[in-house]
Amino acid sequence: MKLRLDEPVKGAEIDPAALIATRFLARHIDVTRSTRALAHLAGAKRSARRGRGVEFDEVRQYAAGDDVRSIDWRVTARSGEPHTKLFHEERERPVLVTLDLRKNMRFGSRNCFKSVLAAHAASTLLWSALERGERIGAMTYAGTETFDVRPQRSRRSVLRFIGDIESATAHAADANSDMSFAEHLNQLQRIMRPGSSVFLISDFHDALAPDAIENLRRLIRHVQVTAIAISDPLEQQLPSAGRYVVSDELGRSSLDTGNDNVRKQYEEEYQQQRNQLFKTLQSLRIPMIELSTATAPLPTLQRYFPGR
Repeated sequence: MKLRLDEPVKGAEIDPAALIATRFLARHIDVTRSTRALAHLAGAKRSARRGRGVEFDEVRQYAAGDDVRSIDWRVTARSGEPHTKLFHEERERPVLVTLDLRKNMRFGSRNCFKSVLAAHAASTLLWSALERGERIGAMTYAGTETFDVRPQRSRRSVLRFIGDIESATAHAADANSDMSFAEHLNQLQRIMRPGSSVFLISDFHDALAPDAIENLRRLIRHVQVTAIAISDPLEQQLPSAGRYVVSDELGRSSLDTGNDNVRKQYEEEYQQQRNQLFKTLQSLRIPMIELSTATAPLPTLQRYFPGR
């Protein structure tokens, strides 16, 4: 399957073959790079070392000047001599992508559903990280379930992620309710490790809830977070004046967009919510990249993650 770099994603259903084909697009971006454009979205210059973790190296006998907080009390008790733990900084940064496939994402008025665009963005990021030699992992959530792939440096990780999308989509169709964004962040703790680079891909419709913000605040203490916000033009602005038929799995109804006051209020409410989301994430030093179903995702990703 040949994909053009400037071609919008299309379709109402996620096509596994198309996600596999995004590995060719992934060669044009490098998600392991930190750029000024991304730092600007975060509201400040980001340290290249931000979010790094440390790994245990060895235990040796305590020497004057060592940090007493690193004393290994078990070895000290066993040997009768004070010993301290030594650590070294992790040099790798595993890339973890989370994909929101809840019912709110099954919507679209241009080219594709938000869920389809989100899946394409997620697979492109994973292929890019794998191309640069990083370990990659993923978490897909829909309905009340999560489907996770533990970080590994393997093509099978992406293929398993693509398989999880099918399982998550089926579960979402049968589920009566969706887990909240805050609950998803709690689940993320199971596969996250300090120093990871985490990409949260969602429409973030419930990300401003107090418990979600608190969970984000805890998350950024240990990892580097980037938000990929998915939207559709119809969420931003009602169509031209007229009567329209809209439908979902529950039925059909009509929509009258002829009232100018209603149209204006609709636009203002969306913009206020989006501005608040951006400001909240910026206050947490989390950059928010916006992708729309109306345009191709790769040029936007290239702007923030240019290839080498």
